[in-house]
Amino acid sequence: MSEQRFGEFVAVRREGDGHVAELAMDRPKAMNAVSTEMARSIGAACAALAADPSVRVVVLSSTAERAFCVGADLKERNSLSDTELVRQRPTTRGAYGGVLALPMPTIAAVHGFALGGGFELALACDVIVADEAAVVGLPEVSVGVIPGGGGTQLLPRRVGAARAAELIFTARRVEAAEALSLGLVDSVVPAGQDTAEALALASRMAANSPVGLRAAKRALRLGHGMDLEAGLEIEDAAWRTVAFSGDRVEGVAAFNEKRKPNWPGE
Repeated sequence: MSEQRFGEFVAVRREGDGHVAELAMDRPKAMNAVSTEMARSIGAACAALAADPSVRVVVLSSTAERAFCVGADLKERNSLSDTELVRQRPTTRGAYGGVLALPMPTIAAVHGFALGGGFELALACDVIVADEAAVVGLPEVSVGVIPGGGGTQLLPRRVGAARAAELIFTARRVEAAEALSLGLVDSVVPAGQDTAEALALASRMAANSPVGLRAAKRALRLGHGMDLEAGLEIEDAAWRTVAFSGDRVEGVAAFNEKRKPNWPGE
């Protein structure tokens, strides 16, 4: 396994062919509370991954035993002046936006607490795999703020406006089984197996065309919320980027020759 550090609190790990990258939040003593330094590191790691054409799928994980991420570092936040808070905002937005903007499929591996900004990092991913001990929620209004890492926009896209409103306005925490039933997470696995299951799922995704994966994600993201006619135009534009690609040529050839494709990734 290779590992690249981004500051003290973030590591990117890759095994084998390196097509699956694990972006690991590594601040266990603070249960991955997102400080300014950690936010900057998450943003930097995402920028590096987005620019790497060999990465086909990213898994967002945690090294903390009790939590995926408990959200903003409120101890640090309490020490900031209003001016410092304003200056910090682009850095924190860069972390959440960095995960959201990754061009390849992303999977969050959630265990323990995923609260506030922690759950927003998971929501920024395409798929959320949670273990049976996971607890998720957006409790920001209970401390006098609102979800500011994308939660007010991403949660209703997952569960609908009314359900999102209830969850945000009550600030309640949701355990894994209910989270699955509400669509807050996409699967629940045995305790401690979230990262392994997410990596296995990522490997299955990464076996497919990298050009196709990125184009499909682009069509899904850009088309969401559009009327059908506009969405189909977005899909057509994405189709055109793959229809004349080397991956399409290789995929068709491999199918006809009954072999696994060797994707050129272009």
